[in-house]
Amino acid sequence: MIKPLLVLFSAVLAAWIYQSIQPPPPKLCGTPNGPPITAPRSKLKDGRYLAYKEWGVPKENAKYKMIYLHGFGSFRFGIPSISQEVLEELGVYLLSYDRPGYGESDPDPNKDAKTVATDTEELADNLNLGPKFYVLGVSMGGAFTWSVVKHMPHRLAGAILICPAVNFWWPGFPSNVTMQTWNQLLPQEKWAFRVARYFPSLVYWWNTQNLFPRSAIISGDMRLYSLEDKEILPDLIARSAEFMHAAYQQGVYESLHRDIKVWHSEWGFSPVDLPNPFPNNEGSVHLWHGAEDRMAPVLMSRYIAQRLPWIQYHELPTAGHLFSFADGMGDHILKTFFEEH
Repeated sequence: MIKPLLVLFSAVLAAWIYQSIQPPPPKLCGTPNGPPITAPRSKLKDGRYLAYKEWGVPKENAKYKMIYLHGFGSFRFGIPSISQEVLEELGVYLLSYDRPGYGESDPDPNKDAKTVATDTEELADNLNLGPKFYVLGVSMGGAFTWSVVKHMPHRLAGAILICPAVNFWWPGFPSNVTMQTWNQLLPQEKWAFRVARYFPSLVYWWNTQNLFPRSAIISGDMRLYSLEDKEILPDLIARSAEFMHAAYQQGVYESLHRDIKVWHSEWGFSPVDLPNPFPNNEGSVHLWHGAEDRMAPVLMSRYIAQRLPWIQYHELPTAGHLFSFADGMGDHILKTFFEEH
């Protein structure tokens, strides 16, 4: 009698565990149960659609054409504080788009660091941006900008990375730099990153369960924000409140959780080993980071800048992770970059 009961209990437990770790299917935009399609979208070769938004001057009149890669938990509206006036003054056409699963872009179950780069290239081609374009990436978008530099340097006219996120399993970093950076993370963030790296099938469960502390970034833990971040945050929330709910309207798994899985997966390269994409000084790569950044601690960016002399490095001594969203800062970054172009 006991053995059949144990078998039944084991089967029920296994079924419960399996059900617990399975994310719900996404609510695809344009389907009967999904959100409506409100943005222009471009169809990729594999049938997926990417939603996008255009800023600045018309591309036909633009001196510079730039693609913006948004941060973790953001989408096409989440650009830094770049004004229309400065975009017009510089002659910049700025294209922002939702990464797969965010906003109104279709999910990509095969998403990895390289596919984000190839999506960017294909979108540029679909919208006729020409043979070369600039890339601006913030936070997680900054990390993906490294992938653009790696996989399509021939398409780049230049790049800006702002407080790029880091993968703690990138090779080529001295162990003391990686460990010092790792030790600045909150304990629950370390566990969330370990789960993403070693048990990616558990990411959804880990960040939705109530037994253990979840990812601090997903939970919005205020300890992640520096003093300057906390000054910027109220205005940033007020400006984005009316549309940020749309960032995860298709579900948190294909947006937030898949981003975490990709973030800490095997990338196949390390930024410290990248060759100069502009050996003849025909373009440049600028890296901006705040010394008080608690979401993406600055040490690994410092090391990248030391290792790669072709990086133009800008470190702000009192800034945190959100400095590019402070009034006028996005304008300053663009002006600094395009002064040499």
